[in-house]
Amino acid sequence: MTDLRELYQEIILDHGRHPRNFHALEHPTHLAKGYNPLCGDRVTVYLALDGDRIVDVSFDGRGCAISTAAASLMTEVLKGKTVAEARALFARFRAEVTGGETVELPEALSEDAERLEPLTGVKAFPVRVKCATLPWHAFEAALKGGLEGDTVKTE
Repeated sequence: MTDLRELYQEIILDHGRHPRNFHALEHPTHLAKGYNPLCGDRVTVYLALDGDRIVDVSFDGRGCAISTAAASLMTEVLKGKTVAEARALFARFRAEVTGGETVELPEALSEDAERLEPLTGVKAFPVRVKCATLPWHAFEAALKGGLEGDTVKTE
């Protein structure tokens, strides 16, 4: 178990120091900002949708290693997914980090859910759950708000 925890820490640190998809999309179809007033994390999530499919997703902002790693991992797993698949992954992730009821996923999404597992250790630190879910809440706000640039706060 210690080896797995160390591996998860390494993944979080790697994504925190070298985030993937860390840039503003040139022509997003949707975007939203997320802000965590407890620790100052800020993230903007950019989406390019083609119908119901996420063809590109990125983020920028500043925050702790957990929020940055969460946004980086989120963008990696969401590319190419449908909006319904993305929402299912978020529901599963949120349940795992909050200790909620397990959300079943189709087999096709199980590998993506496993890629998010390094962040599930935050459930032991309730204040850090907001860091890990902030990019996901911004993603949801982007889906609802289009290019309005809504800001969602985690409190």
